[in-house]
Amino acid sequence: MIRGSNLSLNVGVRLSEAGLAFITATKAMTFKRSVARRGDLVFTCWGTVGQIGLVDDRASYDEYIVSNKQMKLTPDPEKVDSAFLYYLLSSPNMVSVVTGQAIGAAVPGFNLGQLKNIMVSIPSLRKQMRVVSVLSCIDDLIENNRRRVEVLEEMARSIYREWFVKFRYPGHGDVPMAESALGRIPEGWTAGKLNELCSRVQAGATPRRSTPEYWDDPSVDWYKTGDLNDGVLLGSSEQLSAAGLEAGRTFSPETILMAIYGSPTVGRLGLLTSTASANQAALGLVANPDVCTTEYLWFTLESLRGHLNQIAQGAAQQNVSKEKVINCDVLVPPREVLENFTLSAAPSWRLSHHLGREAAALERLRDLLLPKLVTGQIDISRLDLDALVTTELADEGAVA
Repeated sequence: MIRGSNLSLNVGVRLSEAGLAFITATKAMTFKRSVARRGDLVFTCWGTVGQIGLVDDRASYDEYIVSNKQMKLTPDPEKVDSAFLYYLLSSPNMVSVVTGQAIGAAVPGFNLGQLKNIMVSIPSLRKQMRVVSVLSCIDDLIENNRRRVEVLEEMARSIYREWFVKFRYPGHGDVPMAESALGRIPEGWTAGKLNELCSRVQAGATPRRSTPEYWDDPSVDWYKTGDLNDGVLLGSSEQLSAAGLEAGRTFSPETILMAIYGSPTVGRLGLLTSTASANQAALGLVANPDVCTTEYLWFTLESLRGHLNQIAQGAAQQNVSKEKVINCDVLVPPREVLENFTLSAAPSWRLSHHLGREAAALERLRDLLLPKLVTGQIDISRLDLDALVTTELADEGAVA
């Protein structure tokens, strides 16, 4: 069953199958008019209006039931290509048309009649296919990078688990185990507190909204917990001015931001690669170079997430205090072990960051081209996609 959580406002996420709900075949028979098949588009009609999905060849199933808060559209293949229509209706102008017609304040709605009456300009099928070819090529590059990022991150995470959870690190056979507050650990290792691994742990802050100079002329990223993506941070949803940065909290590159408010975001991480700020719902943690590395601190924080969510408190909003975070029990290995771990894990982990930045650059390129291609503002016959992609990635490499 396709629900709103399986659709997205982000172009390229044609259908997210994470968390799909399932019903029995018998129950599905009662929803014959609500069956979506390959080539069908699905829209959110209540809630996050503007979300759209496409059931295409990448979908895992031949048929899906559409939930009662979604609606489907079956394109006429003699008039329009499904993927072209998906890109057209995902373009910023068309999303604005949909959201601008939404009814209801608390829970926005958009009905089938409104969808049917949207005016669209459709080029020939031949031109549609060429547009789809260009945009799909970029989407494929983005998806390929994302998959590589996942693999590389898991490689680094696996090394961490082998060394610091299973204690199968190089030379472990020659080191006896000893009792500690964390249980049995290698002799010479210690059980400490998270604070010992950090040279700085500080919550962010929100400059006064009533002071325009803090928010006008935005130039510095200001992260909120919703911006944290468990990876390298490439830009925030809101920015501060230089004056706002001085009034808030300044965090330097290599700072790890961690969400301490809001379930299930407590413990979510993000790595800064440039000077930025954050609100009070995030902690900024910097590895103490005398006893730790950024890589080790990152995966240690990741391993603490379950514990942090267990000790989070608050009726209206779950949260965990700075004091509880810095007093978490952690493993403090010898410096030599940490350095060898970093040499082993850093190459794949850092490469994943580079590929993440490349994927973001490709998304910007696609989002720039999409509205111009689907509306015919760009002559696709003169478009050199290879050159555009090469230039975009070269610019990203220069920035990085």
